[in-house]
Amino acid sequence: MTDLVFFYGTLMSGFKRPGRSRIDPNLTAIGRGSIQATLFDLGLYPAAIPASDGRVLGEVHRMTDADAVLAALDEIEGYRPGHPDASLYTRVETPVTFDAGHVEQAWAYFYNAPLGRAQRIASGDYLEHLRVK
Repeated sequence: MTDLVFFYGTLMSGFKRPGRSRIDPNLTAIGRGSIQATLFDLGLYPAAIPASDGRVLGEVHRMTDADAVLAALDEIEGYRPGHPDASLYTRVETPVTFDAGHVEQAWAYFYNAPLGRAQRIASGDYLEHLRVK
């Protein structure tokens, strides 16, 4: 099991997302990278869906207490490990390509509900999307 986690939306550094402050002591930022996915704007937050032809940009953190951090993130993201089909997001170990070029496995949360009329974020970069929105 990896001790890395990938954030691509409102859990990234700089956002004041409720719940992030209680896991911050157990996180160390180690770089930026991307995952193979497509990104959508749901209004209050983004949603990534796995896709081989897309790229979502974000940041990678090392967890010093992975069990505690993942339990808190599962709660924040509406992931129920015993009932993934009924979860808002699912947690998956996925390859992250760091900006420096190397690849490592990290936990990422993928959206698991209907997208409705959500706008696709073509750049895959939620921060850039907010700047031009």
